[in-house]
Amino acid sequence: MPEHERTWITTPVTADILRGALDLEHTAHGVLPHRLPARARAQCADGQLAMAESQPSGVRLVFRTRATAVELDTLPTKRVYVGAPPRPDGVYDLLVDGRPAGRGTVAGGNTLRIDMSSGTFENRPGPAGTLRFTGLPERDKTVEIWLPHDETTELVALRTDAPVEPAPGPRRGVWLHHGSSISHGSDAESPTTTWPARAAALGGVELINLGLGGGALLDPFTARAMRDTPADLISVKLGINLVNTDLMRLRAFTPAVHGFLDTIREGHPTAPLLVVSPLLCPLHEDTPGPSVLDPGSLATGVLRFRAAGDPAERAAGKLTLTVIRDELSRIVRQRAADDPNLHHLDGRDLYGEADFAELPLPDGLHPDAATHRRIGERFAAHAFTKGGPLAPPPA
Repeated sequence: MPEHERTWITTPVTADILRGALDLEHTAHGVLPHRLPARARAQCADGQLAMAESQPSGVRLVFRTRATAVELDTLPTKRVYVGAPPRPDGVYDLLVDGRPAGRGTVAGGNTLRIDMSSGTFENRPGPAGTLRFTGLPERDKTVEIWLPHDETTELVALRTDAPVEPAPGPRRGVWLHHGSSISHGSDAESPTTTWPARAAALGGVELINLGLGGGALLDPFTARAMRDTPADLISVKLGINLVNTDLMRLRAFTPAVHGFLDTIREGHPTAPLLVVSPLLCPLHEDTPGPSVLDPGSLATGVLRFRAAGDPAERAAGKLTLTVIRDELSRIVRQRAADDPNLHHLDGRDLYGEADFAELPLPDGLHPDAATHRRIGERFAAHAFTKGGPLAPPPA
């Protein structure tokens, strides 16, 4: 259709065409998807968590339409790290009837300047931009627009050249997952190639991703959010954030894990629940946290972290990944005696020593894009295949 003949229809962005978000905040510009509910956000004043939960990893617009062109106005918030090269714009993935059909970015937007040396943040306002896809097939179809997994995104306006209606609700199992920045998608290529998104696609399940960069800290408000979120299949990946924040000792860790699982079970007493221990990370296998940034790496554009703890401090209860794996395994064995739907997965089965030799962690903590794909494929093969701990019910 010639552009001058195109008639645009504006559709409000509402919860019935949005999946993967637990809350929608109405702003001066439009709506801002959140991955934690308002009550949870009110109980934590941590700027890192506020940034992470507002980044829409796993959040996507899903609707039915005959449209051949789609425009989405958004107001992104770009992160700028003081002293580091600029980050690329966040990526949007387009799926048509479940198949990749396009990819785009939105320039402009707000800027969040982060000084990692001082731990300070500065917000600078900027203009909204437009994402545009054309040439879609002229037939009834399901369109999905996956929002950037690592870029806070306010949704301003959705326009199409044919009417839009909500897609039917999920007919597959809904998988609710919680983890750290690795689950959030740090350094993945795009929102559909984070390891949870890749695993969900392979497993044929609907993803709600509560992977929160720096925020997998056994917070009670996160457990309550999981308790109150409808889901058929649940997993929690715990460990690395507790080490790299040096948040607690073993004495506090054990009852905190029990409490976290107890709270989830209040809302999901019999759902399959998989506890995943940390991936291999040589930095912290036997050396406690905290993790600290190597300041010399900022100028290179490839951030590097180092472990600032002392291995001798393990005797005083400091956590390492080895300690956490052993304790998570013990906790799950203990609880599974009364909870047959509780399961355990050693994270090194997803990424272990041989993987590290082939695909080392670029910054010492986070996997690259190729490793995300590998982790997702392995998780799907372990968890979602017939007989697996999270195998979805028959369609």
